[in-house]
Amino acid sequence: MRRALLIAFVFVLLAAAVFGVWWKFFRAPVTGVEEGPLRLIATGFEDVPGWKDADLSAALSAFRRSCVKILGLPSNAPMAYAGTADDWRGACGGAFVAKNARAFFEQDFTPHAVGSDEGLVTGYYEPLLSGSRRRHAQFQTPVYGMPEDLITIDLGAFRPEWKGETIAGRLNGRKLVPFQTRAQIDARPPEKTRVLFYCDDPVSVFFLHIQGSGRVRLDDGSTVRVTYAAQNGHPYTPIGRVLIRKFGVPREGMSMQVIRAWLKDHPDDAQKVMETDASFIFFDEKPVGDPALGPEGSGGVALTPRASIAIDNRIHPFGLPVFITGDSLVSLFIAQDTGGAIRGAARADIFFGFGPNAEQTAGGMKANARFYVLLPKGLKPKLAA
Repeated sequence: MRRALLIAFVFVLLAAAVFGVWWKFFRAPVTGVEEGPLRLIATGFEDVPGWKDADLSAALSAFRRSCVKILGLPSNAPMAYAGTADDWRGACGGAFVAKNARAFFEQDFTPHAVGSDEGLVTGYYEPLLSGSRRRHAQFQTPVYGMPEDLITIDLGAFRPEWKGETIAGRLNGRKLVPFQTRAQIDARPPEKTRVLFYCDDPVSVFFLHIQGSGRVRLDDGSTVRVTYAAQNGHPYTPIGRVLIRKFGVPREGMSMQVIRAWLKDHPDDAQKVMETDASFIFFDEKPVGDPALGPEGSGGVALTPRASIAIDNRIHPFGLPVFITGDSLVSLFIAQDTGGAIRGAARADIFFGFGPNAEQTAGGMKANARFYVLLPKGLKPKLAA
């Protein structure tokens, strides 16, 4: 008991110290994302560019899935600035009986512009990999399950202003120390960690880490899904920046496809470039379930292609409808996931689904757009000064 209390006390002190260092040195600003306090400006649907022509049916289906989670919450469960779960019960009840998506959203919600500037929209997808349960022939790159000694600390449990922030490491005696980096894991597989399967392509596994989930077609003919289980606690470094800075790859036109092609064409340099990203993801194995839907997002529901987005859940609640409008993008989405690179009020990552077409679209998705959040009618957002 005494040792457990001591470890808990060490965690509190270490969490405060590590978070301060991480925030100062590793939190990279995202271009095009508005900084500062969240500002929401109530408006009418007639003043939202592109609203009247957008197809809202997929968003309604996605919203119904989120409502199952919302309706299961205690009445006073907070929804960030958007009241409590009780404030959403009327809208959720209406969603399940709605026959017309546009009429439903216009009747039950009020749009609010997020600030006055454009934000940034990118995309992600669910890749397909080839694998085997045993290491043989071309199947040499491991995909790891959750390490037994990996400890993840939710800093929000210690201070409300740290909501959504975590650190991770492992115990060394009575000290929490950093977990291995990607390069260290590649050089020496972590102990107490199960290999789920081996894949035939290290570049594909690297992109699986970036996407956070995927499907694996095994050499016995079966297909399984892997989903995010944990991260090693090291900051994510986009290797596109490394290719630009150290290898002279043009900044213009940089995309996931460009990065993948470069790694394939430069096998002697590929591993060291990938290892400049110290972040490393561990996975859970799940059944595929409904193949038309994606994996379960951080919001606890299966993702809907082209209707689910990852948002900064330190700011926005899961289940929030978000209308995004720009030159190349006009659609309604539901906030059902998050990610370490998604930072800021006007920042979103669209889930495009599974397969080569989804990969092509997600890999080239980078656009500036205006954001509008939809709040239940009559609800006044509670914003920090």
